[in-house]
Amino acid sequence: MQLAFHQVDAFSDRPFSGNPAMVYRLEHWLSDELMQKIAGEHNLAETAFVVREAQGWHIRWFTPTTEVPLCGHATLASAYVLFELYKEPVERLEFISQSGPLSVSREGGRLWLDFPSKAVAAVAARADVERALGVKALEVLGSNELFVVLESEQAVLDCQPDMAALAKLPWLGAVVTAPGSRHDFVSRYFAPAIGVDEDPVTGSTHCLLIPYWARQLDKTRLTAYQCSARGGELSCRLEGERVKIGGDATLVASGTLMLG
Repeated sequence: MQLAFHQVDAFSDRPFSGNPAMVYRLEHWLSDELMQKIAGEHNLAETAFVVREAQGWHIRWFTPTTEVPLCGHATLASAYVLFELYKEPVERLEFISQSGPLSVSREGGRLWLDFPSKAVAAVAARADVERALGVKALEVLGSNELFVVLESEQAVLDCQPDMAALAKLPWLGAVVTAPGSRHDFVSRYFAPAIGVDEDPVTGSTHCLLIPYWARQLDKTRLTAYQCSARGGELSCRLEGERVKIGGDATLVASGTLMLG
């Protein structure tokens, strides 16, 4: 069996920036075990698999070690592949996922994710969190992700987590964030427990970041920068109980996986 794959740098208008994702458009689902092995072989933060079903496109995301419930950059990459390579004749793609209905639309030359807004609340493990991240936090909040507010963009840049300690905390990962110097806010995301020490650009964490900073800054349209080594810019809008996350995408490779 041979399977076509496409590697896309999401949240970037040029190669070698943003967040790379591998995308497979399948005719039917492979076994969970095989999809996990494929994701491990590519060893990117996420590999996305999409299958057209009666209700629409179904999407699933795998890190090198586990399936995850939501991934923004690989959804953006999947939409780019369906729009540009498979010539889907629509301006809005609807996806079925573990996190409910998602969509990606083409607006003004950019792709826009439509994702659920998520709230954060105070958590009780402040000392453990600060030790694992090596920071002094202004706020320690959480949902399924740890959400840590720092005093400045420089503090976010300087963050050097103890990955082994961070992996032991009871969250999928940890986002650190602060007001930006040239953007409304900046962030970084660490998820060693699911096989991703640092994710270059993370769409799903902006489901938490956008409503938080919209409240803090009293505005619903924001600019964001994820200040990883590769880095990526995101346009953000809060629209009721949904967030819109806009970004570019760049195809960097296509090929064939040989399965015997």
